Amino acid sequence: MAVSASLRRVTRRDALKTLSAACVGAAAGVGAHGFLYERHRIEVTRATLSVSGLPEALTGLRLGFLTDTHRSMTVPHELIDAAVQLALGEHPDLILLGGDYVSFGNRSFAKPAADALAPLWAPHGVFAVLGNHDDDRDVPAALIERGFEVLKDARTRITVRGEPLDVIGIRYWTRRMADIAKLVKGAAPVSIFLSHTPSRLIEAASLGLPLMLSGHTHGGQVVLPALGAIAARGFPVIAGEGRRENTTAFVSRGVGTVYVPVRVNFAPEVAILTLRPRNPPE
Repeated sequence: MAVSASLRRVTRRDALKTLSAACVGAAAGVGAHGFLYERHRIEVTRATLSVSGLPEALTGLRLGFLTDTHRSMTVPHELIDAAVQLALGEHPDLILLGGDYVSFGNRSFAKPAADALAPLWAPHGVFAVLGNHDDDRDVPAALIERGFEVLKDARTRITVRGEPLDVIGIRYWTRRMADIAKLVKGAAPVSIFLSHTPSRLIEAASLGLPLMLSGHTHGGQVVLPALGAIAARGFPVIAGEGRRENTTAFVSRGVGTVYVPVRVNFAPEVAILTLRPRNPPE
């Protein structure tokens, strides 16, 4: 029996409506999962990083790295506290914080952000840098009050297992090679470079810094099949380990969320990084 043209048009139109509704429903389901479950599912990422020039005495040194906590109305104290407890349970030798403790410069969350991180402790200290969402006064003051050392374009030296180790930290907005080079001049052969954004990997490699830790990308926060991490494109490393020349980089996908309280296919993380020499002797 012949089917009229108008009926065929209706059928195609209904099919498109059904397909659109299915796509919207699927997206809503993914969003709901990312909001209700995945953004709370903090993972411990344990990675071994090969570091150029690392002395044998520092082989096995364990770093705890937390970043992008984004304490806010949508990132509660309990989520950050869970990350803190996971980090403490790993007993790292040194803890490093990568910035973005609040969102959109909201100073009312400066003290709550620091309170959530306050239990952090490690034998060789806790060091922090600022991110693009942090102000230059209230957030660092709150962190310092909790006993953390905040590196605002600064370098500090500690001694670990008899070896000098420098921690160099820059503000998010510090990007001129000359400004970073001033901090590197006279640094110990083994230095940890803290930069909120992985975009500074080019400068770190040019200056011969052996290890850089960053956050900022959230690993993309929302990672879609086939499309990938759309929001984090353009960075030299989106998440995990990378390398440029003699510089090893590690980019954490962070703890909190920003813009939308959702994570899809990239859960929040606490990173525990074990160091080893890049070229160990035979």
